[in-house]
Amino acid sequence: MEDQTKISLTQKTLASGNCQVKFIIEDEAKPQYGYLLMNEPKSVGEIMEEIKTRMERRRKSNPFSLSNPVKDDHNFYLFSA
Repeated sequence: MEDQTKISLTQKTLASGNCQVKFIIEDEAKPQYGYLLMNEPKSVGEIMEEIKTRMERRRKSNPFSLSNPVKDDHNFYLFSA
C-alpha cells in the first residue's frame, strides 16, 4: 500500500549556512507541521525521504521503553496543527 499523505515544504538558508526546511503534513485526521535542520541543501526528493524516515523512526520509538530509549533529535521538530 502506498502512502498518500501530502507533504508540502519550504526551505531557506540560514546565516549559519545551514538549511531550514518547514514542512506541512496535510492529513485530515492528524494534520502536522515541523522543521528539519540540515547542514547542506538537498533536493526536494531527498528532503521528503529524510522527513519520512525521521517520522517513521519517531513512530516506532517507544518513550517508555528502558531497552530502547528515545534519543532527542535536535534537527527535527514535529507539532500537531
